[in-house]
Amino acid sequence: MTSTDATGAAAGTGVPDDDKLDAGVLKVAGVVVLGIVMAILDTTVVNVALTKLNQEFNTSFDTIQWVVTGYMLALATVIPVTGWASDRFGTKRLFISAIAAFLVGSILAGFAWDITSLVVFRVLQGFGGGMLMPAGMTIMTKAAGPHRVGRVMAVLGVPMLLGPIGGPILGGWLVDDVSWRWIFYINIPLGIVAIIAALRVLPKDAPEPSEKFDFPGMLMLSPGLAALIYGVTKIPSTGTVTDIEVWLPALAGIALIIGFVLRARSAEHPLIDLSLFKDRTYSVAVLSMMFFSISFFGAMLLFPQYFQLIRQESALDTGLLLIPQGLGAMVTMPIAGKLTDKIGAGKIVLPGLVLILAGMAFFTQIEATTPYWQILGALFVLGLGMGATMMPIMSAALATLRQHQVAKASTSLNVVQQTSGAIGSAIMSVILAGLLASKFNVPTNAGQFVADAAIKNPQMHDVAVTMSADAFSSTFVWAVVLIAVCVIPALFLPKHPPTSLDAQDEAGEAAPPILVH
Repeated sequence: MTSTDATGAAAGTGVPDDDKLDAGVLKVAGVVVLGIVMAILDTTVVNVALTKLNQEFNTSFDTIQWVVTGYMLALATVIPVTGWASDRFGTKRLFISAIAAFLVGSILAGFAWDITSLVVFRVLQGFGGGMLMPAGMTIMTKAAGPHRVGRVMAVLGVPMLLGPIGGPILGGWLVDDVSWRWIFYINIPLGIVAIIAALRVLPKDAPEPSEKFDFPGMLMLSPGLAALIYGVTKIPSTGTVTDIEVWLPALAGIALIIGFVLRARSAEHPLIDLSLFKDRTYSVAVLSMMFFSISFFGAMLLFPQYFQLIRQESALDTGLLLIPQGLGAMVTMPIAGKLTDKIGAGKIVLPGLVLILAGMAFFTQIEATTPYWQILGALFVLGLGMGATMMPIMSAALATLRQHQVAKASTSLNVVQQTSGAIGSAIMSVILAGLLASKFNVPTNAGQFVADAAIKNPQMHDVAVTMSADAFSSTFVWAVVLIAVCVIPALFLPKHPPTSLDAQDEAGEAAPPILVH
């Protein structure tokens, strides 16, 4: 029989018998989720308000897109600094500071007087929002311990579900019935409550001895990520990768990132600790997250465009039609979190990817007259797959690391997720734009506008919607291919319960050898 010590940990395992999330961990999780949901909700709310903002400031579509692009660039710039800041100032102080920065940016954005001021204030929001997710992941992982990381990640997935479900609905209502300024002002009460709750609930954490900050690394990685994302996000508007606005910043960004990697291999305290990738599980999980983010988040861009272009639905109705996807994820996410801790992420992620492939395969056959009940059913299946995929991958990435490695590990994981998601969205956008342009025999950057005008023309409606729907179904074929690629690294995810190096050391066991590739 196995004896247990006073803490309830089974001898020789380092894992408590009672591994449920206790009240203290749930309180911490609630505060973290409150802060993160504010940032994620704001992103989806703004997306449905772009048309109104375009009219309000009387500017071009390419210009108004910077309300979103500026926020993304700020996220990419600030995330690499978060790991060092967590160690230097403590995750509690960093999390509260991030909420405050996001709140200030929200207030100023609500007061914006022209498009330039709005973009600048959205960048300030991005600086705060970029630190919220990695800091929150670090706080929750440390509070729960490695043996409960799957369940705590499932809790962290709540804002990722509430954003896609509630954001478009809330944004559509505020823009139509209140004022576009309230898509930013709505963050004021949420931010104040989150700061008060964080001050009272989050445990104090002693900052570790300060390492020398890697300024050269920051000057390479942050601008490199920003330049890469800038170049990629210009693809849909230019219609080609050969335009200087695309390839010049993208190449400059890649060069800066490569320079950072080469320098970080020998730097004493690099901005992102590349030695983490000596952990096989972490490396496989990061690779899986990269392919998943490119494929899944790129494909998610297509659904609202289909509803609004082909079916001529409003932004609010589009948000309502996307609800089944969030409901599906709500079903599987808590189950997947618990099972990840019990049987390993690999046995959960692979079935999740199969569900995503099944749901996405349906959309490769979608038409202009496909019944809504079939579309909503396929979206529900996609949600089931997403709930069993994303957070277990994150759990696998962090579960085998030591406590002092979690902050920097979650930072690099978020960098991969944000960058890959932006690249995936651009890939799907340029494929769809190219297919629409070829259908209507127009320049690539005019394809969607010409299709929209043709669909609204009663004489051309039937032919136009058929041609446009065919472009969407062909684009979904590429989404299926990209998601299938994600299966390859997922095959190597652990198929056993996670045990961190800290837990092994506490149990008196030698740490396993680290594989170096």
